[in-house]
Amino acid sequence: MLERIARGDMRAFETLYRAYFARLARFIERTTRRPELVEEILNDTMFVVSTSAHKFNRTSKASTWIFAIAYRKSLKALRDVDDPVEADDALEAVPDTDAIEPRDEVMRTQLRRILTEAVDALSANHRAVIELTYFQEAGYREIAEIMGCPIETVKTRMFHARRRLKALLPERLEDIL
Repeated sequence: MLERIARGDMRAFETLYRAYFARLARFIERTTRRPELVEEILNDTMFVVSTSAHKFNRTSKASTWIFAIAYRKSLKALRDVDDPVEADDALEAVPDTDAIEPRDEVMRTQLRRILTEAVDALSANHRAVIELTYFQEAGYREIAEIMGCPIETVKTRMFHARRRLKALLPERLEDIL
């Protein structure tokens, strides 16, 4: 598809854009924690994809190349913005089902809020590793390509992210139990 985009095929670009939109938007939002920047970063990413598709050299998967562009654009946007981050209320929403008891629903809402706040407390690099591993199902080798760092750095970031989450969560979990 990237070859077709490199030749100027707008339908191929539209197809690629639609295929990656939701995944990239989630990744960018989870990495930056700034919902107001997601659309701009996503569009910047896809602009680079459309204008640089001819540079894709097939040494990695297309998704790895695209996520690497999004990651670099996200970090650049974070460097340019220094306003405080607020939690995303949409992440705290719980689906309404009749099978959930009110007490269970309250606990799930509180747990989701606590988990979101704990992940928010991580650095952008640690959030990116968590997001790519658990929500984009990328392996460490692919994450290393996306983040432009050695695989050992990815492992170290994951180790520290997990350790930080473990430190943040036990005391907070006691509050809802």
